[in-house]
Amino acid sequence: MKKPVLALSLLAMASATQAQTAARPDQAAFRELYKELVETNTSYSGKGCTKASEQLATRLKAAGFSGTDVQVLEAPGHPGEGSLVAILPGTSKSLKPMLLLGHIDVVEARREDWTRDPYTLIEEGGYFYARGTADDKAMSAIWADSLIRFKQQGYKPKRTIKMALTCGEESNGVALNGAQWLAEKRPELISAAFALNEGGGGRIEKDGTRSMLAIQVGEKATRTFTLETTNPGGHSSVPRPDNAIADLARAVTAVQGIRFPVMLNDTTRAFFAQMAPTRPKPVQDMVARLLANEKDEEAATALSAEPVLNSTMRTTCVTTMLNAGHAPNALPQRARATVNCRIVPGMSAEQTQQGIEQAIANPAVKVSLETPFRPMAVQPPMDPNLIGPMKELAAKMFPGVPIVPTMVTGATDATYTGLIGIPTYGVPGLFGDVDGNGAHGLNERIRVQSVYEGRDYLHLLVQKLSSR
Repeated sequence: MKKPVLALSLLAMASATQAQTAARPDQAAFRELYKELVETNTSYSGKGCTKASEQLATRLKAAGFSGTDVQVLEAPGHPGEGSLVAILPGTSKSLKPMLLLGHIDVVEARREDWTRDPYTLIEEGGYFYARGTADDKAMSAIWADSLIRFKQQGYKPKRTIKMALTCGEESNGVALNGAQWLAEKRPELISAAFALNEGGGGRIEKDGTRSMLAIQVGEKATRTFTLETTNPGGHSSVPRPDNAIADLARAVTAVQGIRFPVMLNDTTRAFFAQMAPTRPKPVQDMVARLLANEKDEEAATALSAEPVLNSTMRTTCVTTMLNAGHAPNALPQRARATVNCRIVPGMSAEQTQQGIEQAIANPAVKVSLETPFRPMAVQPPMDPNLIGPMKELAAKMFPGVPIVPTMVTGATDATYTGLIGIPTYGVPGLFGDVDGNGAHGLNERIRVQSVYEGRDYLHLLVQKLSSR
């Protein structure tokens, strides 16, 4: 039914007022911090990480942090790519610190592609829109905001709380990775008993129901291989039986058909066991069979029909790029394909390469490993002293929502902190939509309610873990 123009105007004004007004004074202060961070262009081309770090440092110092407890670090030769480290000292001399880890850099975003300005925080329809609102400036803003609140409230943690908000996580090896630089060059600044990081979260279905909370306990390793074929070539009017493109095409098809063996670990076993009761009976049966016998091919095949489950149980490889030929009227002299693999803990890059070569079974196709920009991930333990409090708090704040451990199929900066003996966990609390919220894509967004509720959860979690 068509509503009167005046009524529509009043509704629009009310909605706009509600959208821009936080429910609590402390949320309003957080929103200002979040807005400033989001609206600072920290993409690789924007070179705004140092500026964002300095802005956050100013806020921390205004809350009472000393200059020695807040540092903006910029590696030589990397202007604009700075990171922030802050410390809230604990009262215990025996407890090792805890680390709050986040990255403040973002994936590139072009204004002409977006519906809204990607570097302006816009609140609309119950969502915050802008690049980085979800990945990873919500969590980074929450970590900084929590330290500010602790300082203002005079909270004295038993365990020292460290925070590292770094640059370069999204650069794919092009820029300096701040977490890697800190781990290698200044490990004393971030050394800790454990770290809380991105990679966990929660899932909201299309109908708005919360279906799951996730704790990241481990991740796959990323390795990229090049397939290459060469040929003397010649004139296209005189085809020859051997052809670089044809050889490569068969190799790519072979890669598509690779099914590496199922390799479960403590995290993925717990994931399948706790996920199964939420699924239909046939899925429950197949999960039970797989947990009883990893070599049950029928069960593995059935579960592999769902891409996320397939990626969780085994190493996967997929062709992502092709480049071949040099002229439309010439036989191809060279053809290349890029194959990206996500390797489960316990399997090496060498074993993965052997699997690719065996599947292709053609010596004319050269398979080579590209120089990796991330180390192989270190699997953290399923520590009940950490996971227990996460579950207890989640049960109070999000009653009835199942919480499960997961091994992410992507990659986080936990690969660097894990190498220097800091078990790193992706925490729950921040719920995301089932479609991924546009992270790394167009019109990135996150629900306003998710940000505010996630902020409350994570603040209480840090307080809980730092007071034990």
